[in-house]
Amino acid sequence: MRDSPSVTRARLNRHIRYEPDDPCPPLVTAGVAFQGVVLILANTVLMVTIIVRAAGEGEAYLAWAVFAALVIAGVTTALQAAHVGRVGAGHILMTGAGPHFIAISVVALTEADLATLASLIVVSSLFQFAMAAWLPFLRRIVTPIVAGTALMLIAVAVMPIAVGRLTDVPAGAPEGGGLIAAGVTLAVTTGMVLRATGVWRLWAPLGGILAGCAAALFFGLYDLRPMAEASWFDLPDIAAWPGVDLAPDARFWALLPVFVIVSVVAAIKTSSDGAVIQQASARKPRATDFRLVQGALNASGVGILLSGLAVTPPVIIYLPSSVSLINLTGVAARRVGYAIGGILFALAFLPRLTAVLLSVPSPVMGAFLLIIMGLLFVEGIRTVFQDGLDPQKGLVVGVALALGVGLESGSVFEGVLGATWSASIGNGMTIGVLATVLLTAFLELTSPRRRRLDVELDASAAAGIDAFLRGLAGRVGWNETSRERLRAAGHEALECLLQLREDPAADRAPRLILIGRPGRAVVELEFLVVFEKENIEDHLTYLSERADTPEESELSFRLLRHYASSVRHRQYHGIEIVTVKVAGSR
Repeated sequence: MRDSPSVTRARLNRHIRYEPDDPCPPLVTAGVAFQGVVLILANTVLMVTIIVRAAGEGEAYLAWAVFAALVIAGVTTALQAAHVGRVGAGHILMTGAGPHFIAISVVALTEADLATLASLIVVSSLFQFAMAAWLPFLRRIVTPIVAGTALMLIAVAVMPIAVGRLTDVPAGAPEGGGLIAAGVTLAVTTGMVLRATGVWRLWAPLGGILAGCAAALFFGLYDLRPMAEASWFDLPDIAAWPGVDLAPDARFWALLPVFVIVSVVAAIKTSSDGAVIQQASARKPRATDFRLVQGALNASGVGILLSGLAVTPPVIIYLPSSVSLINLTGVAARRVGYAIGGILFALAFLPRLTAVLLSVPSPVMGAFLLIIMGLLFVEGIRTVFQDGLDPQKGLVVGVALALGVGLESGSVFEGVLGATWSASIGNGMTIGVLATVLLTAFLELTSPRRRRLDVELDASAAAGIDAFLRGLAGRVGWNETSRERLRAAGHEALECLLQLREDPAADRAPRLILIGRPGRAVVELEFLVVFEKENIEDHLTYLSERADTPEESELSFRLLRHYASSVRHRQYHGIEIVTVKVAGSR
Protein backbone atom coordinates (compact mmCIF):
# COMPACT_ATOMS: atom_id res chain seq x y z
CA MET A 1 0.00 0.00 0.00
CA ARG A 2 3.05 2.30 0.02
CA ASP A 3 3.56 2.36 -3.71
CA SER A 4 4.74 5.65 -5.09
CA PRO A 5 2.82 7.47 -7.80
CA SER A 6 5.35 6.26 -10.39
CA VAL A 7 4.75 2.65 -9.39
CA THR A 8 0.99 3.19 -9.54
CA ARG A 9 1.29 4.62 -13.03
CA ALA A 10 3.46 1.66 -14.09
CA ARG A 11 0.68 -0.69 -13.13
CA LEU A 12 -1.87 1.00 -15.36
CA ASN A 13 -3.58 -1.21 -17.93
CA ARG A 14 -3.11 1.37 -20.65
CA HIS A 15 -4.63 -0.92 -23.28
CA ILE A 16 -8.08 -0.63 -21.67
CA ARG A 17 -10.04 1.82 -23.85
CA TYR A 18 -13.46 1.35 -22.23
CA GLU A 19 -13.99 0.24 -18.62
CA PRO A 20 -17.19 -1.61 -17.58
CA ASP A 21 -19.25 1.52 -16.92
CA ASP A 22 -17.88 3.59 -19.81
CA PRO A 23 -20.19 4.40 -22.75
CA CYS A 24 -18.93 2.41 -25.73
CA PRO A 25 -19.79 3.42 -29.34
CA PRO A 26 -22.38 1.09 -30.93
CA LEU A 27 -20.11 0.08 -33.82
CA VAL A 28 -17.27 -0.87 -31.46
CA THR A 29 -19.71 -2.70 -29.17
CA ALA A 30 -21.10 -4.72 -32.09
CA GLY A 31 -17.66 -5.55 -33.47
CA VAL A 32 -16.24 -6.76 -30.17
CA ALA A 33 -19.46 -8.64 -29.37
CA PHE A 34 -19.32 -10.48 -32.68
CA GLN A 35 -15.76 -11.57 -31.93
CA GLY A 36 -16.88 -12.80 -28.51
CA VAL A 37 -19.73 -14.78 -30.05
CA VAL A 38 -17.25 -16.51 -32.37
CA LEU A 39 -15.32 -17.65 -29.31
CA ILE A 40 -18.42 -18.92 -27.48
CA LEU A 41 -20.42 -20.50 -30.26
CA ALA A 42 -18.06 -23.21 -31.46
CA ASN A 43 -17.21 -24.38 -27.94
CA THR A 44 -20.84 -24.45 -26.80
CA VAL A 45 -22.05 -26.46 -29.80
CA LEU A 46 -19.01 -28.75 -29.55
CA MET A 47 -19.56 -29.54 -25.85
CA VAL A 48 -23.26 -30.23 -26.32
CA THR A 49 -22.62 -32.43 -29.35
CA ILE A 50 -19.93 -34.45 -27.54
CA ILE A 51 -22.26 -35.26 -24.65
CA VAL A 52 -25.30 -36.07 -26.77
CA ARG A 53 -23.38 -38.20 -29.29
CA ALA A 54 -21.46 -40.08 -26.60
CA ALA A 55 -24.71 -40.96 -24.85
CA GLY A 56 -26.30 -42.17 -28.08
CA GLU A 57 -29.20 -39.70 -28.03
CA GLY A 58 -31.07 -38.83 -31.24
CA GLU A 59 -31.04 -35.84 -33.57
CA ALA A 60 -34.22 -34.37 -32.12
CA TYR A 61 -32.74 -34.06 -28.65
CA LEU A 62 -29.43 -32.77 -30.07
CA ALA A 63 -31.26 -29.95 -31.86
CA TRP A 64 -33.15 -29.09 -28.68
CA ALA A 65 -29.99 -29.22 -26.52
CA VAL A 66 -28.06 -26.90 -28.85
CA PHE A 67 -30.97 -24.46 -29.01
CA ALA A 68 -31.39 -24.42 -25.21
CA ALA A 69 -27.63 -24.10 -24.62
CA LEU A 70 -27.40 -21.01 -26.86
CA VAL A 71 -30.43 -19.35 -25.28
CA ILE A 72 -29.17 -19.99 -21.74
CA ALA A 73 -25.64 -18.87 -22.65
CA GLY A 74 -27.06 -15.60 -23.99
CA VAL A 75 -29.28 -15.01 -20.96
CA THR A 76 -26.48 -15.81 -18.48
CA THR A 77 -23.90 -13.66 -20.29
CA ALA A 78 -26.28 -10.68 -20.30
CA LEU A 79 -27.15 -11.32 -16.64
CA GLN A 80 -23.46 -11.34 -15.68
CA ALA A 81 -23.02 -7.96 -17.36
CA ALA A 82 -26.18 -6.47 -15.83
CA HIS A 83 -25.57 -7.12 -12.10
CA VAL A 84 -29.23 -7.12 -11.04
CA GLY A 85 -29.47 -6.97 -7.24
CA ARG A 86 -27.19 -9.69 -5.94
CA VAL A 87 -27.02 -11.49 -9.28
CA GLY A 88 -24.37 -10.76 -11.90
CA ALA A 89 -20.74 -9.63 -11.92
CA GLY A 90 -21.26 -6.31 -13.73
CA HIS A 91 -18.48 -7.27 -16.19
CA ILE A 92 -18.02 -9.11 -19.48
CA LEU A 93 -18.14 -12.75 -18.45
CA MET A 94 -19.02 -14.86 -21.45
CA THR A 95 -20.69 -18.18 -20.64
CA GLY A 96 -21.45 -21.37 -22.49
CA ALA A 97 -21.48 -25.14 -22.14
CA GLY A 98 -18.21 -26.25 -20.55
CA PRO A 99 -16.07 -29.39 -20.23
CA HIS A 100 -16.39 -29.85 -16.46
CA PHE A 101 -19.54 -31.95 -16.61
CA ILE A 102 -18.86 -33.87 -19.83
CA ALA A 103 -17.76 -37.21 -18.39
CA ILE A 104 -20.31 -37.40 -15.59
CA SER A 105 -23.13 -36.22 -17.88
CA VAL A 106 -22.33 -39.00 -20.34
CA VAL A 107 -22.37 -41.54 -17.51
CA ALA A 108 -25.68 -40.16 -16.21
CA LEU A 109 -27.23 -40.53 -19.65
CA THR A 110 -25.75 -44.01 -20.07
CA GLU A 111 -26.67 -45.37 -16.64
CA ALA A 112 -29.94 -43.44 -16.17
CA ASP A 113 -31.89 -41.08 -18.44
CA LEU A 114 -32.32 -37.44 -19.40
CA ALA A 115 -34.76 -36.72 -16.57
CA THR A 116 -32.25 -37.97 -13.99
CA LEU A 117 -29.51 -35.85 -15.55
CA ALA A 118 -31.79 -32.82 -15.31
CA SER A 119 -32.34 -33.41 -11.59
CA LEU A 120 -28.60 -33.78 -10.97
CA ILE A 121 -27.83 -30.52 -12.79
CA VAL A 122 -30.55 -28.66 -10.85
CA VAL A 123 -29.02 -29.87 -7.56
CA SER A 124 -25.56 -28.83 -8.82
CA SER A 125 -26.78 -25.26 -9.24
CA LEU A 126 -27.48 -25.03 -5.51
CA PHE A 127 -23.75 -25.20 -4.74
CA GLN A 128 -23.16 -22.00 -6.72
CA PHE A 129 -25.71 -20.18 -4.55
CA ALA A 130 -24.23 -21.74 -1.39
CA MET A 131 -20.71 -20.64 -2.34
CA ALA A 132 -21.98 -17.08 -2.90
CA ALA A 133 -23.57 -17.02 0.56
CA TRP A 134 -20.53 -18.53 2.31
CA LEU A 135 -17.85 -16.61 0.41
CA PRO A 136 -16.98 -14.28 3.35
CA PHE A 137 -16.17 -17.32 5.47
CA LEU A 138 -14.06 -18.92 2.71
CA ARG A 139 -12.00 -15.78 2.13
CA ARG A 140 -8.77 -17.32 3.44
CA ILE A 141 -9.16 -20.39 1.23
CA VAL A 142 -10.30 -18.88 -2.08
CA THR A 143 -7.26 -16.60 -2.53
CA PRO A 144 -5.35 -15.09 -5.48
CA ILE A 145 -3.02 -18.10 -5.25
CA VAL A 146 -5.95 -20.43 -5.93
CA ALA A 147 -7.32 -18.20 -8.70
CA GLY A 148 -3.98 -17.75 -10.47
CA THR A 149 -3.06 -21.42 -10.28
CA ALA A 150 -6.46 -22.37 -11.70
CA LEU A 151 -5.94 -20.00 -14.64
CA MET A 152 -2.53 -21.45 -15.46
CA LEU A 153 -3.81 -25.03 -15.21
CA ILE A 154 -6.74 -24.25 -17.51
CA ALA A 155 -4.34 -22.81 -20.07
CA VAL A 156 -2.04 -25.83 -19.84
CA ALA A 157 -5.00 -28.21 -20.19
CA VAL A 158 -6.39 -26.52 -23.31
CA MET A 159 -3.11 -25.88 -25.17
CA PRO A 160 -2.78 -29.51 -26.40
CA ILE A 161 -6.37 -29.34 -27.71
CA ALA A 162 -5.50 -26.18 -29.62
CA VAL A 163 -2.37 -27.79 -31.08
CA GLY A 164 -4.41 -30.82 -32.14
CA ARG A 165 -6.72 -28.60 -34.17
CA LEU A 166 -3.83 -27.25 -36.25
CA THR A 167 -3.66 -30.46 -38.33
CA ASP A 168 -7.40 -31.22 -38.34
CA VAL A 169 -8.09 -30.94 -42.08
CA PRO A 170 -10.65 -32.65 -44.35
CA ALA A 171 -9.73 -35.85 -46.14
CA GLY A 172 -7.84 -35.16 -49.37
CA ALA A 173 -6.71 -31.66 -48.38
CA PRO A 174 -2.98 -30.79 -48.44
CA GLU A 175 -1.31 -31.87 -45.19
CA GLY A 176 0.46 -28.55 -44.77
CA GLY A 177 -2.59 -26.44 -45.59
CA GLY A 178 -3.84 -26.46 -42.01
CA LEU A 179 -0.47 -25.34 -40.63
CA ILE A 180 -0.24 -22.53 -43.20
CA ALA A 181 -3.78 -21.31 -42.39
CA ALA A 182 -2.96 -21.46 -38.68
CA GLY A 183 0.29 -19.58 -39.26
CA VAL A 184 -1.52 -16.83 -41.17
CA THR A 185 -4.07 -16.51 -38.34
CA LEU A 186 -1.32 -16.32 -35.74
CA ALA A 187 0.78 -13.81 -37.71
CA VAL A 188 -2.07 -11.42 -38.55
CA THR A 189 -3.59 -11.48 -35.06
CA THR A 190 -0.33 -10.93 -33.17
CA GLY A 191 0.90 -8.40 -35.71
CA MET A 192 -2.24 -6.29 -35.37
CA VAL A 193 -2.17 -6.51 -31.57
CA LEU A 194 1.50 -5.53 -31.39
CA ARG A 195 1.53 -2.75 -33.98
CA ALA A 196 -2.01 -1.64 -34.84
CA THR A 197 -3.31 1.51 -33.17
CA GLY A 198 -6.68 3.06 -32.54
CA VAL A 199 -9.75 1.27 -33.79
CA TRP A 200 -7.72 -1.20 -35.87
CA ARG A 201 -6.44 -2.89 -32.72
CA LEU A 202 -10.03 -3.67 -31.74
CA TRP A 203 -10.41 -5.80 -34.85
CA ALA A 204 -7.23 -7.84 -34.37
CA PRO A 205 -8.96 -11.13 -33.41
CA LEU A 206 -11.51 -10.93 -36.23
CA GLY A 207 -8.85 -9.81 -38.70
CA GLY A 208 -6.73 -12.84 -37.87
CA ILE A 209 -9.69 -15.21 -38.21
CA LEU A 210 -10.71 -13.73 -41.59
CA ALA A 211 -7.13 -13.94 -42.90
CA GLY A 212 -6.87 -17.53 -41.72
CA CYS A 213 -10.20 -18.41 -43.36
CA ALA A 214 -8.98 -16.91 -46.64
CA ALA A 215 -5.85 -19.07 -46.51
CA ALA A 216 -7.96 -22.12 -45.60
CA LEU A 217 -10.27 -21.45 -48.57
CA PHE A 218 -7.23 -21.39 -50.90
CA PHE A 219 -6.20 -24.88 -49.73
CA GLY A 220 -9.74 -26.28 -49.87
CA LEU A 221 -10.18 -26.47 -46.10
CA TYR A 222 -13.32 -24.35 -45.93
CA ASP A 223 -16.54 -26.36 -46.23
CA LEU A 224 -19.38 -24.02 -47.25
CA ARG A 225 -22.08 -26.68 -47.58
CA PRO A 226 -23.43 -26.37 -43.98
CA MET A 227 -24.21 -22.71 -44.63
CA ALA A 228 -26.06 -23.48 -47.83
CA GLU A 229 -28.08 -26.33 -46.34
CA ALA A 230 -29.12 -24.57 -43.11
CA SER A 231 -32.43 -22.68 -42.95
CA TRP A 232 -32.57 -18.99 -42.10
CA PHE A 233 -35.11 -19.28 -39.29
CA ASP A 234 -36.33 -22.23 -37.25
CA LEU A 235 -38.23 -22.88 -34.02
CA PRO A 236 -37.23 -25.60 -31.57
CA ASP A 237 -39.13 -28.85 -31.28
CA ILE A 238 -40.63 -28.53 -27.79
CA ALA A 239 -41.58 -32.23 -27.90
CA ALA A 240 -37.87 -33.08 -27.64
CA TRP A 241 -37.70 -31.63 -24.11
CA PRO A 242 -37.57 -34.69 -21.80
CA GLY A 243 -38.70 -32.96 -18.60
CA VAL A 244 -37.30 -33.14 -15.06
CA ASP A 245 -37.57 -36.12 -12.71
CA LEU A 246 -39.17 -34.81 -9.51
CA ALA A 247 -38.97 -38.23 -7.80
CA PRO A 248 -35.25 -39.22 -7.83
CA ASP A 249 -34.57 -42.93 -7.73
CA ALA A 250 -31.55 -45.00 -6.69
CA ARG A 251 -29.67 -44.03 -9.85
CA PHE A 252 -29.91 -40.36 -8.87
CA TRP A 253 -28.45 -40.96 -5.41
CA ALA A 254 -25.65 -43.12 -6.82
CA LEU A 255 -24.57 -40.38 -9.23
CA LEU A 256 -25.08 -37.43 -6.85
CA PRO A 257 -21.67 -37.56 -5.02
CA VAL A 258 -19.59 -37.10 -8.17
CA PHE A 259 -21.87 -34.26 -9.35
CA VAL A 260 -21.42 -32.57 -5.95
CA ILE A 261 -17.63 -32.75 -6.16
CA VAL A 262 -17.48 -31.37 -9.69
CA SER A 263 -19.99 -28.65 -8.74
CA VAL A 264 -17.84 -27.49 -5.82
CA VAL A 265 -14.78 -27.32 -8.07
CA ALA A 266 -16.80 -25.33 -10.63
CA ALA A 267 -17.95 -22.94 -7.88
CA ILE A 268 -14.35 -22.35 -6.76
CA LYS A 269 -13.40 -21.62 -10.37
CA THR A 270 -16.32 -19.19 -10.75
CA SER A 271 -15.32 -17.26 -7.62
CA SER A 272 -11.80 -16.96 -9.00
CA ASP A 273 -13.20 -15.83 -12.36
CA GLY A 274 -15.23 -13.09 -10.68
CA ALA A 275 -12.12 -11.70 -9.01
CA VAL A 276 -9.82 -11.94 -12.03
CA ILE A 277 -12.20 -10.20 -14.45
CA GLN A 278 -12.33 -7.10 -12.23
CA GLN A 279 -8.56 -6.61 -12.45
CA ALA A 280 -8.49 -7.37 -16.18
CA SER A 281 -11.20 -4.76 -16.85
CA ALA A 282 -9.72 -1.79 -14.97
CA ARG A 283 -7.18 0.75 -16.20
CA LYS A 284 -5.49 0.87 -12.79
CA PRO A 285 -5.43 -1.56 -9.86
CA ARG A 286 -8.51 -1.60 -7.67
CA ALA A 287 -9.53 -3.55 -4.61
CA THR A 288 -11.56 -6.59 -5.60
CA ASP A 289 -15.25 -6.03 -4.86
CA PHE A 290 -16.34 -9.40 -3.52
CA ARG A 291 -19.97 -8.38 -3.75
CA LEU A 292 -19.51 -8.65 -7.51
CA VAL A 293 -17.81 -12.03 -7.04
CA GLN A 294 -20.89 -13.18 -5.13
CA GLY A 295 -23.00 -11.81 -7.97
CA ALA A 296 -20.99 -13.86 -10.48
CA LEU A 297 -21.62 -17.01 -8.44
CA ASN A 298 -25.35 -16.31 -8.21
CA ALA A 299 -25.60 -15.65 -11.96
CA SER A 300 -23.69 -18.85 -12.64
CA GLY A 301 -26.13 -20.66 -10.38
CA VAL A 302 -29.05 -19.25 -12.38
CA GLY A 303 -27.43 -20.46 -15.61
CA ILE A 304 -26.85 -23.98 -14.28
CA LEU A 305 -30.38 -24.08 -12.85
CA LEU A 306 -31.82 -23.11 -16.26
CA SER A 307 -29.61 -25.75 -17.89
CA GLY A 308 -31.05 -28.39 -15.58
CA LEU A 309 -34.62 -27.33 -16.23
CA ALA A 310 -33.98 -27.30 -20.00
CA VAL A 311 -32.00 -30.59 -19.80
CA THR A 312 -28.89 -29.34 -21.57
CA PRO A 313 -25.23 -29.41 -20.41
CA PRO A 314 -24.49 -26.83 -17.65
CA VAL A 315 -23.03 -23.47 -18.62
CA ILE A 316 -19.81 -22.14 -17.11
CA ILE A 317 -17.88 -18.88 -17.41
CA TYR A 318 -15.45 -18.74 -20.33
CA LEU A 319 -12.85 -16.72 -18.44
CA PRO A 320 -9.98 -17.39 -20.87
CA SER A 321 -12.05 -16.05 -23.74
CA SER A 322 -13.40 -13.14 -21.68
CA VAL A 323 -10.00 -11.95 -20.45
CA SER A 324 -8.35 -12.47 -23.82
CA LEU A 325 -11.12 -10.57 -25.64
CA ILE A 326 -10.59 -7.63 -23.28
CA ASN A 327 -6.79 -7.79 -23.58
CA LEU A 328 -6.89 -8.00 -27.37
CA THR A 329 -9.49 -5.30 -27.97
CA GLY A 330 -9.10 -3.06 -24.90
CA VAL A 331 -12.89 -3.02 -24.50
CA ALA A 332 -14.33 -4.06 -21.11
CA ALA A 333 -17.65 -2.17 -21.34
CA ARG A 334 -20.57 -4.19 -20.02
CA ARG A 335 -22.56 -3.16 -23.10
CA VAL A 336 -20.53 -5.78 -24.94
CA GLY A 337 -21.88 -8.40 -22.55
CA TYR A 338 -25.45 -7.34 -23.31
CA ALA A 339 -24.73 -7.47 -27.05
CA ILE A 340 -23.12 -10.92 -26.83
CA GLY A 341 -26.11 -12.21 -24.88
CA GLY A 342 -28.54 -10.79 -27.42
CA ILE A 343 -26.64 -12.20 -30.40
CA LEU A 344 -26.44 -15.68 -28.85
CA PHE A 345 -30.16 -15.60 -28.09
CA ALA A 346 -30.94 -14.60 -31.69
CA LEU A 347 -28.57 -17.19 -33.16
CA ALA A 348 -30.52 -19.95 -31.43
CA PHE A 349 -33.36 -19.17 -33.86
CA LEU A 350 -31.13 -18.53 -36.92
CA PRO A 351 -29.42 -21.79 -37.92
CA ARG A 352 -27.83 -20.36 -41.08
CA LEU A 353 -26.00 -17.59 -39.24
CA THR A 354 -24.88 -20.14 -36.67
CA ALA A 355 -23.55 -22.30 -39.50
CA VAL A 356 -21.46 -19.36 -40.79
CA LEU A 357 -19.64 -19.10 -37.48
CA LEU A 358 -19.38 -22.86 -37.00
CA SER A 359 -17.82 -23.32 -40.43
CA VAL A 360 -14.55 -21.62 -39.40
CA PRO A 361 -11.87 -24.29 -40.11
CA SER A 362 -10.34 -26.09 -37.12
CA PRO A 363 -6.72 -24.96 -37.82
CA VAL A 364 -7.82 -21.31 -37.74
CA MET A 365 -9.66 -21.74 -34.44
CA GLY A 366 -6.74 -23.76 -33.06
CA ALA A 367 -4.27 -20.96 -33.75
CA PHE A 368 -6.57 -18.39 -32.22
CA LEU A 369 -7.08 -20.64 -29.19
CA LEU A 370 -3.31 -20.84 -28.70
CA ILE A 371 -3.11 -17.04 -28.47
CA ILE A 372 -5.95 -16.99 -25.95
CA MET A 373 -4.34 -19.67 -23.77
CA GLY A 374 -0.99 -17.89 -23.83
CA LEU A 375 -2.61 -14.69 -22.59
CA LEU A 376 -4.51 -16.65 -19.95
CA PHE A 377 -1.33 -18.25 -18.61
CA VAL A 378 0.27 -14.82 -18.23
CA GLU A 379 -2.88 -13.57 -16.47
CA GLY A 380 -2.56 -16.48 -14.06
CA ILE A 381 1.03 -15.50 -13.26
CA ARG A 382 -0.04 -11.91 -12.56
CA THR A 383 -2.84 -13.10 -10.27
CA VAL A 384 -0.48 -15.36 -8.28
CA PHE A 385 1.88 -12.43 -7.67
CA GLN A 386 -0.99 -10.15 -6.64
CA ASP A 387 -0.47 -10.75 -2.90
CA GLY A 388 3.23 -11.53 -3.08
CA LEU A 389 4.86 -14.94 -3.34
CA ASP A 390 6.66 -16.01 -0.17
CA PRO A 391 8.37 -19.44 0.08
CA GLN A 392 5.23 -21.09 1.49
CA LYS A 393 2.96 -19.78 -1.26
CA GLY A 394 5.63 -20.62 -3.82
CA LEU A 395 5.61 -24.24 -2.66
CA VAL A 396 1.81 -24.38 -2.90
CA VAL A 397 1.86 -23.10 -6.48
CA GLY A 398 4.78 -25.36 -7.43
CA VAL A 399 3.18 -28.53 -6.07
CA ALA A 400 -0.20 -27.68 -7.64
CA LEU A 401 1.34 -27.01 -11.06
CA ALA A 402 3.47 -30.15 -10.90
CA LEU A 403 0.43 -32.28 -10.08
CA GLY A 404 -1.79 -30.50 -12.57
CA VAL A 405 0.60 -30.73 -15.51
CA GLY A 406 1.91 -34.20 -14.65
CA LEU A 407 -1.52 -35.77 -14.15
CA GLU A 408 -3.34 -34.02 -16.98
CA SER A 409 -4.15 -37.26 -18.79
CA GLY A 410 -5.94 -38.69 -15.74
CA SER A 411 -4.71 -42.20 -16.62
CA VAL A 412 -2.83 -42.53 -13.30
CA PHE A 413 -6.10 -42.73 -11.37
CA GLU A 414 -8.09 -44.74 -13.89
CA GLY A 415 -7.28 -48.07 -12.27
CA VAL A 416 -8.22 -46.79 -8.81
CA LEU A 417 -11.15 -44.46 -9.50
CA GLY A 418 -12.49 -46.04 -12.65
CA ALA A 419 -12.94 -44.39 -16.03
CA THR A 420 -15.82 -42.14 -14.94
CA TRP A 421 -14.34 -40.70 -11.77
CA SER A 422 -10.87 -40.46 -13.34
CA ALA A 423 -12.18 -38.41 -16.27
CA SER A 424 -14.25 -36.05 -14.12
CA ILE A 425 -12.15 -35.44 -10.98
CA GLY A 426 -8.88 -37.24 -11.74
CA ASN A 427 -7.71 -34.89 -14.48
CA GLY A 428 -4.80 -32.54 -13.93
CA MET A 429 -6.78 -29.30 -13.73
CA THR A 430 -9.12 -30.61 -11.02
CA ILE A 431 -6.31 -32.25 -9.04
CA GLY A 432 -4.18 -29.10 -9.25
CA VAL A 433 -6.97 -26.79 -8.07
CA LEU A 434 -7.93 -29.15 -5.25
CA ALA A 435 -4.28 -29.40 -4.20
CA THR A 436 -4.05 -25.60 -4.05
CA VAL A 437 -7.20 -25.37 -1.95
CA LEU A 438 -6.13 -28.15 0.44
CA LEU A 439 -2.61 -26.78 0.93
CA THR A 440 -3.98 -23.28 1.50
CA ALA A 441 -6.43 -24.68 4.05
CA PHE A 442 -3.56 -26.55 5.74
CA LEU A 443 -1.55 -23.33 6.06
CA GLU A 444 -4.57 -21.62 7.59
CA LEU A 445 -5.31 -24.42 10.08
CA THR A 446 -1.67 -24.71 11.22
CA SER A 447 -1.07 -20.96 11.60
CA PRO A 448 -0.61 -19.49 15.11
CA ARG A 449 -3.72 -19.49 17.27
CA ARG A 450 -5.79 -16.40 16.65
CA ARG A 451 -7.25 -14.01 19.24
CA ARG A 452 -10.74 -12.49 18.98
CA LEU A 453 -12.48 -9.39 20.34
CA ASP A 454 -16.20 -8.69 19.88
CA VAL A 455 -17.33 -5.05 20.39
CA GLU A 456 -19.58 -2.40 18.88
CA LEU A 457 -18.28 -0.08 16.18
CA ASP A 458 -18.18 3.00 18.35
CA ALA A 459 -15.57 5.40 19.71
CA SER A 460 -15.97 3.76 23.12
CA ALA A 461 -14.41 0.58 21.73
CA ALA A 462 -10.99 2.25 21.46
CA ALA A 463 -9.91 1.35 25.01
CA GLY A 464 -10.84 -2.32 24.62
CA ILE A 465 -9.09 -2.57 21.24
CA ASP A 466 -5.96 -0.93 22.63
CA ALA A 467 -5.79 -3.40 25.53
CA PHE A 468 -6.37 -6.27 23.10
CA LEU A 469 -3.48 -5.13 20.87
CA ARG A 470 -1.13 -4.59 23.82
CA GLY A 471 -1.78 -8.16 24.90
CA LEU A 472 -1.24 -9.42 21.36
CA ALA A 473 2.11 -7.63 21.03
CA GLY A 474 3.18 -8.92 24.44
CA ARG A 475 2.31 -12.48 23.42
CA VAL A 476 4.74 -12.39 20.47
CA GLY A 477 7.39 -10.55 22.52
CA TRP A 478 7.67 -7.42 20.38
CA ASN A 479 9.79 -4.50 21.53
CA GLU A 480 8.33 -1.17 22.63
CA THR A 481 8.59 0.47 19.19
CA SER A 482 6.78 -2.40 17.46
CA ARG A 483 4.08 -2.51 20.16
CA GLU A 484 3.37 1.19 19.69
CA ARG A 485 3.20 0.77 15.91
CA LEU A 486 0.65 -2.04 16.29
CA ARG A 487 -1.46 0.00 18.71
CA ALA A 488 -1.31 3.04 16.42
CA ALA A 489 -2.35 0.98 13.39
CA GLY A 490 -5.29 -0.45 15.32
CA HIS A 491 -6.36 3.00 16.47
CA GLU A 492 -6.21 4.48 12.95
CA ALA A 493 -8.05 1.48 11.47
CA LEU A 494 -10.86 2.10 13.98
CA GLU A 495 -10.92 5.79 13.05
CA CYS A 496 -11.19 4.89 9.35
CA LEU A 497 -14.09 2.53 10.04
CA LEU A 498 -15.84 5.16 12.13
CA GLN A 499 -15.55 7.65 9.26
CA LEU A 500 -17.21 5.14 6.92
CA ARG A 501 -20.06 4.45 9.33
CA GLU A 502 -23.30 5.50 7.67
CA ASP A 503 -25.24 6.84 10.69
CA PRO A 504 -23.11 7.65 13.75
CA ALA A 505 -26.21 8.82 15.59
CA ALA A 506 -28.07 5.51 15.19
CA ASP A 507 -29.33 3.85 18.36
CA ARG A 508 -27.61 0.56 17.60
CA ALA A 509 -23.98 0.60 16.44
CA PRO A 510 -22.76 -2.03 13.94
CA ARG A 511 -21.04 -5.08 15.37
CA LEU A 512 -17.24 -5.10 15.10
CA ILE A 513 -15.24 -8.32 15.41
CA LEU A 514 -11.46 -7.96 15.67
CA ILE A 515 -9.40 -11.08 14.96
CA GLY A 516 -5.66 -11.01 15.64
CA ARG A 517 -3.27 -13.54 14.11
CA PRO A 518 0.11 -13.20 15.85
CA GLY A 519 3.41 -13.89 14.13
CA ARG A 520 7.05 -13.24 14.97
CA ALA A 521 7.62 -10.69 12.20
CA VAL A 522 4.04 -9.72 11.25
CA VAL A 523 0.76 -9.45 13.15
CA GLU A 524 -2.39 -9.63 11.04
CA LEU A 525 -5.54 -7.87 12.20
CA GLU A 526 -8.97 -8.50 10.68
CA PHE A 527 -11.78 -6.04 11.34
CA LEU A 528 -15.17 -7.59 10.48
CA VAL A 529 -18.03 -5.09 10.40
CA VAL A 530 -21.51 -4.97 8.91
CA PHE A 531 -21.94 -1.96 6.61
CA GLU A 532 -21.39 -1.09 2.95
CA LYS A 533 -19.46 2.04 2.19
CA GLU A 534 -16.39 3.29 0.35
CA ASN A 535 -13.50 0.85 0.02
CA ILE A 536 -10.59 1.75 2.33
CA GLU A 537 -8.05 0.08 0.07
CA ASP A 538 -9.08 2.20 -2.92
CA HIS A 539 -9.04 5.29 -0.70
CA LEU A 540 -5.42 4.58 0.28
CA THR A 541 -4.43 4.08 -3.36
CA TYR A 542 -6.08 7.38 -4.22
CA LEU A 543 -4.16 9.15 -1.46
CA SER A 544 -0.85 7.74 -2.71
CA GLU A 545 -1.39 9.64 -5.96
CA ARG A 546 -1.93 12.96 -4.22
CA ALA A 547 0.87 15.18 -3.03
CA ASP A 548 -1.15 18.18 -1.86
CA THR A 549 -2.00 19.04 1.73
CA PRO A 550 -4.35 16.40 3.17
CA GLU A 551 -7.80 17.29 4.40
CA GLU A 552 -8.63 16.58 8.03
CA SER A 553 -10.90 13.68 7.03
CA GLU A 554 -7.97 12.01 5.25
CA LEU A 555 -5.54 11.98 8.17
CA SER A 556 -6.58 8.61 9.60
CA PHE A 557 -6.27 6.96 6.18
CA ARG A 558 -2.79 8.44 5.70
CA LEU A 559 -1.68 7.41 9.19
CA LEU A 560 -3.01 3.90 8.69
CA ARG A 561 -0.98 3.60 5.50
CA HIS A 562 2.07 4.82 7.45
CA TYR A 563 1.81 2.34 10.32
CA ALA A 564 0.62 -0.74 8.38
CA SER A 565 2.70 -2.77 5.95
CA SER A 566 -0.44 -3.65 3.97
CA VAL A 567 -4.18 -2.98 4.06
CA ARG A 568 -6.91 -4.97 2.27
CA HIS A 569 -10.61 -4.18 2.30
CA ARG A 570 -13.02 -6.89 1.14
CA GLN A 571 -16.65 -5.94 0.66
CA TYR A 572 -19.34 -8.62 0.67
CA HIS A 573 -23.11 -8.42 0.88
CA GLY A 574 -23.89 -7.92 4.58
CA ILE A 575 -20.30 -7.87 5.86
CA GLU A 576 -17.03 -6.06 5.22
CA ILE A 577 -13.57 -7.20 6.23
CA VAL A 578 -10.52 -4.94 6.60
CA THR A 579 -7.22 -6.80 6.94
CA VAL A 580 -4.27 -4.85 8.35
CA LYS A 581 -0.76 -6.27 8.56
CA VAL A 582 1.80 -4.66 10.86
CA ALA A 583 5.49 -5.58 10.81
CA GLY A 584 7.50 -5.61 14.03
CA SER A 585 10.52 -7.06 15.81
CA ARG A 586 11.57 -8.26 19.24
